[in-house]
Amino acid sequence: MTTATSTNTTTYSIDKAHSEATFQVRHLLTKVRGRFSDFEGTIDYNESDPARSSVNVTIQAASIDTNERDRDNHLRSADFFDAEKFPTLTFRNQSITGKGDDRFDVAGDLTIRGVTRPVTLAVTFLGKAKDPWGNERIAFEADATINRKDFGLNWNAALETGGFLVGDEVKISLSAQAIPKAA
Repeated sequence: MTTATSTNTTTYSIDKAHSEATFQVRHLLTKVRGRFSDFEGTIDYNESDPARSSVNVTIQAASIDTNERDRDNHLRSADFFDAEKFPTLTFRNQSITGKGDDRFDVAGDLTIRGVTRPVTLAVTFLGKAKDPWGNERIAFEADATINRKDFGLNWNAALETGGFLVGDEVKISLSAQAIPKAA
């Protein structure tokens, strides 16, 4: 049974097993990629008027994974996410603007380390389908680039050759499948 919040609006839960929250940031000369493995969210999707939809996502900061234990522990520390004091990252949309061809700008509030800033995600609706077991699914991809220092993620190390070890710009990528939420 699905939860309808208004005509043509269905509440979906993000299916973590078929979704991902990833990021990349410059480190010295290359880019380090990572992900958060523990997150949840809901999408109130209005099929006839997607601009009337909404999205809320919560990510557990301690679930950061860059495939390097020492770096992950440093990222969880007070130098970066301070996961013990600020256990979650959240995104709550404020508006959705259609851009044509199933593309949308989803503007909202991103909170990291207790700092909330406006962020706009470039979102693509990938469609709606039934899986092999007859369950309805919708899917989206989203991207944004943020400046980590806007959220108090200021740690860095100066390099002998000039410049800094960690870049300021962080590219965020989300890929989400969602299923109707049970009542």
